Amino acid sequence: MIKNQQTVDIRNFYDEVPFDGDVLDSIQKTLQQQGETLLSLAAEFNKSQYLLALSLMFQCKGHVIICGMGKSGHVGRKISATLASTGTPSFFVHPAEAFHGDLGMITGDDVVILISNSGETDEILKLIPSLKHFGNRIIAITGGVQSTLAKNADAVLEIRMQSESCPNNLAPTTSTTLTMAIGDALASALMNKRHFMPNDFARFHPGGSLGRRLLTRLKDVMSSRLTQMAPESSLKDVIVGMTQDQHGIALVMDKGSLMGVITDGDLRRAMLRQDFDLNTFKAKDIMSHNPITASQHSMLNDAEDLMRERQIKQLLVVDDTNTPVGIVNFFN
Repeated sequence: MIKNQQTVDIRNFYDEVPFDGDVLDSIQKTLQQQGETLLSLAAEFNKSQYLLALSLMFQCKGHVIICGMGKSGHVGRKISATLASTGTPSFFVHPAEAFHGDLGMITGDDVVILISNSGETDEILKLIPSLKHFGNRIIAITGGVQSTLAKNADAVLEIRMQSESCPNNLAPTTSTTLTMAIGDALASALMNKRHFMPNDFARFHPGGSLGRRLLTRLKDVMSSRLTQMAPESSLKDVIVGMTQDQHGIALVMDKGSLMGVITDGDLRRAMLRQDFDLNTFKAKDIMSHNPITASQHSMLNDAEDLMRERQIKQLLVVDDTNTPVGIVNFFN
């Protein structure tokens, strides 16, 4: 146990922060400036160059390789990850490491995207002779449309901006935002071209919630513990069985066939009947007929859609003979 721990009163925290009121204006200015620059790029981007770049990437028989130094490298890793997870095989190569051996990772079937705001980054330019020797097609993402990089690229995607949002116009800020947006735009366009659907996305994200729903079958997640009652079971036995059941539901079975189900709602509705009698009512008297079921081979995502549509929290799972084998719960 930690002793003598001081509790910080957040209400007094602002008085200790060495910022004046201009800090909020700075935040707003940065967000506004980057937003306006993105809108400007969307209105004025070179369509023919983007179509050329997309054509090169779509027809690539190898990988789309991303290279960038410094902050451009960090953004490049993100672009590569987005491409790889959305149907375009891709990986990032550090340009300095490439010049010292990692060029062996690149084949002639690869398309290489080189990122440099100035277009004159030394580590990037050093790669160009080797890439041309290999026969790689080069896409440049740069703010220097007349730069050395641009002149040696097959397609040039311009980072259009007047200045960085950094107060000194030095730190890569707006330029990295634009670069990342350009990468996202390329990935989205390729997804549309490939008709990349949620099922495809799930294949590359099996560990995520979407992948789980789209790739998992009900038989893999259902609970096989079921409470079964005969049609002539007394209501007292039904209540005891439902109370002990982890799902709070009883299946009414007759010679292995499902006749109906009894839920908490069925019990409540039965108790409101004028002829209700706890001592004489049987399971068959209060059960719901024709319960909603799903095959054990159904995908979890489809089952959740069904449960949402029918506004139910529990779904019976049946086998190929329509015999109940499990139940799934939906809590969302």
